[in-house]
Order: sequence, then structure tokens, then C-alpha cells
Amino acid sequence: MYARITPYKMKPGSKAAATQIMETLKDRIMALPGQQSFLNVMNDNDGSGYVISTTNIAEATPETVEKVNALWANFKDHLVEEPSAKIYEVVADWS
Repeated sequence: MYARITPYKMKPGSKAAATQIMETLKDRIMALPGQQSFLNVMNDNDGSGYVISTTNIAEATPETVEKVNALWANFKDHLVEEPSAKIYEVVADWS
């Protein structure tokens, strides 16, 4: 299993709007190739956060990268800058 971890930063006051957009994209997010789970965390004070997706794909295909970029494009008015993901091997996944 792998984790695609994407740090991001939202503009001040954009959390509610960004959360609403995210909710409308749930089906598309969960339909990404290899997607197993999705977690989004954000600091209310400064708008910084992380998206953590678990996947069974070690390296994103160009098609997946295109789909992920298209999803992030929905947040362009709320992001400080375009986020960039990194993929890591999961060494523990406890719940």
C-alpha cells in the first residue's frame, strides 16, 4: 500500500467554500485509480493542510496525475499556490 501525501495552503476565510467543493467531488476523488481511502486535514488558524490518500499504485500514471490536477483545479480560487503530491510506501496502517 502507498500513500499520496499532498501539503496545501488555503487562503484566509476559504475553509467553508473549499469544504463544500470537496464534498461535491467525493465520487470523483474516490474513483481515482487505486484509491483506497481519503483523509483531508486542515489547520483552522493558517489554512495549511494535508490530503492523505492511500492507494495500491506505487507511481501515479500520467492519466491519474491529470485527474488529480483536474480535481485540484476546482480549488484554484481558494489555494495560495498549486499543491504538489509525493508518494510514500505505507509501513503501518492501524485503525
